[in-house]
Amino acid sequence: MNTNPLARFEIGAPLFVGDDLALDFVNTAFGVGEDRRECLGSDAQVLDWLQRAGLPASAQRGAGRPGTVLALGNAYRELVWSKSQSPSLELRRRVSSVEALLVPVAEAVANLLAEGDFSLVRKCESADCTLWFYDRTKSHHRRWCSMAQCGNRMKVAAFRARRKAE
Repeated sequence: MNTNPLARFEIGAPLFVGDDLALDFVNTAFGVGEDRRECLGSDAQVLDWLQRAGLPASAQRGAGRPGTVLALGNAYRELVWSKSQSPSLELRRRVSSVEALLVPVAEAVANLLAEGDFSLVRKCESADCTLWFYDRTKSHHRRWCSMAQCGNRMKVAAFRARRKAE
């Protein structure tokens, strides 16, 4: 029986449990020993991660230009209005180079470093889990990367220990 708490996640798929894009980026490498995974091992995997993160995953041209990733940003707001919904403003990005695909990630990292509350950045309490998350719960008592995985496993183990002690 596999005791890895992350074994039930889709093999090779990136995990989005951090509640923060920067932490989801950090979590692209996770696991210990033989269970260690790297989700950004190829260009195709990077593009897949960007797409799963809801970010632009294609560039209009392939050649990049020198400069920092943050300087490559080119965003605008667009009014989106449909018959079934009220009007809303959505952030759109023009992606003019391959490097510019990483602008949202660089912005998220910069935002976390400059404005994040690091008392709410936590490592999953499961001993064999390496994932990090931003605790956005109202009570700020989140303990696990995912209640469906590590949280459930830890609660079942605690229940069994209590039953055994009775």
